Amino acid sequence: MAAKYVLNFEKPLQELEEKIEATKRTALERGIDMSKEIEGLEAKLEKASADFYKNLTRWQRYQMARHPERPYTLDYVQRITNSWFEMYGDRFYADDKAVVGGLAEIEDEKVVIIGQQKGRGTRDNLYRNFGMPNPEGYRKALRLVNLAAKFNRPVVSFIDTPGAYPGLGAEERGQAEAIARNMMVMSTLPVPIVVLVIGEGASGGALGMGVGDRLLMLENTWFSVITPEGCASILYRDSTKAEAAADAMKISPQDLVEMGICDRTLPEPLGGAHRDVDAVAGTVKSALLEMLAELKTIPADALVAERVKRYERFGQWEE
Repeated sequence: MAAKYVLNFEKPLQELEEKIEATKRTALERGIDMSKEIEGLEAKLEKASADFYKNLTRWQRYQMARHPERPYTLDYVQRITNSWFEMYGDRFYADDKAVVGGLAEIEDEKVVIIGQQKGRGTRDNLYRNFGMPNPEGYRKALRLVNLAAKFNRPVVSFIDTPGAYPGLGAEERGQAEAIARNMMVMSTLPVPIVVLVIGEGASGGALGMGVGDRLLMLENTWFSVITPEGCASILYRDSTKAEAAADAMKISPQDLVEMGICDRTLPEPLGGAHRDVDAVAGTVKSALLEMLAELKTIPADALVAERVKRYERFGQWEE
């Protein structure tokens, strides 16, 4: 499926697509057989796309992760679940629309799903706060993972946020405490947790819902302590050096696999997940079921102990 929105670095491929469409229109309008010319152009486009998308830079993958047509949490939930009962509110303050969650079934697997949700278009993005959770969003997620522990259901967490909301109200309501508490509780939750990065995974905004036994990432996503623009502003005093920062930070899924942080990358169609959402959802569903089946065989005590060791391996320190 062709994308309505084209990133700057994709424009050479767009020109080929437009040429193919123009040739088809000419053939139809004039009643001319141009099938050979069309086949040649389509073969050229297929080869160019394969070469191009399989060799994206970190910065290009970062832009793909932010593509406005990219599927979000609820797009996947709709496609991979047999049943979905969304739950609202944190029982303290309000319902944060940037975080969604509820009870679900994936095939025969009863799970609790939590995830960050962006919007499409200005109005929906304002409603979803651009996928940036407030403290009440993290407390809603906390309520749901505690519910998962109570009823012995695995947790599936979808990560897609540019970061936790940095507003004054969020800070006054305990943004840092809410994120820290989630990380503490999820680190010892006695049920399996599978975390899947479907877009952006930025800073504590992602970590507040991203502690788990396995980390999966779609191939055109990123996961890091800060955005490349933010890093460039701090280290280089120049946000226009974000591309260099992305390389220095090693934010791509392959980088994280090599560092032992990401367990598996999941393939996307050429051009990104938005080109064929159903196919990507099928890949996601299969990977989640495989991971959950593996983790459910591990006793709760051993599961928690291994989770703690997993995070201890991520860093180095001296006492």
